[in-house]
Amino acid sequence: MGFLTDIQLFWLILFAAFLVAELVSLGLTSIWFAGGSLVALLLSFTNVSIYVQVIAAVIVSLVLLFLIRPWARKHFNRERVQTNAQSLVGQTAIVIEEIDNIRAQGRVLVRGQEWSARSAAETEHIPKDARVTIRRISGVKLIVERGDRPQDLQ
Repeated sequence: MGFLTDIQLFWLILFAAFLVAELVSLGLTSIWFAGGSLVALLLSFTNVSIYVQVIAAVIVSLVLLFLIRPWARKHFNRERVQTNAQSLVGQTAIVIEEIDNIRAQGRVLVRGQEWSARSAAETEHIPKDARVTIRRISGVKLIVERGDRPQDLQ
């Protein structure tokens, strides 16, 4: 077994670095460049010029990134459940503890989960059992507006 040339060692280290980065992130971000580095490493054993190796690494990386990545994200993320709290914005919730911004109190129930809540209108008190609409999220609190005002019921 012979020693690796400097360029072969370079491609091997680059390949390993991209693999480690992918294992750490698990986001399908750097695996494509690992593929390009691997192709360049294999080409380096055939003694083609460094320019051909670099061009091959770039082309393979870009092809993998733009052609394979969309397919891979679709198929590998199929079981991923959306946990984004922003999906609550616009949803209806039920007040389970009176909302009073001055006293910094209030809780709502939405999708079976309890959340701290505050009124979008600073001085508005919202009674228990009222229906509210979630307008935004501030930290870990839902900012809500009453959904059962007389003008809303017409």
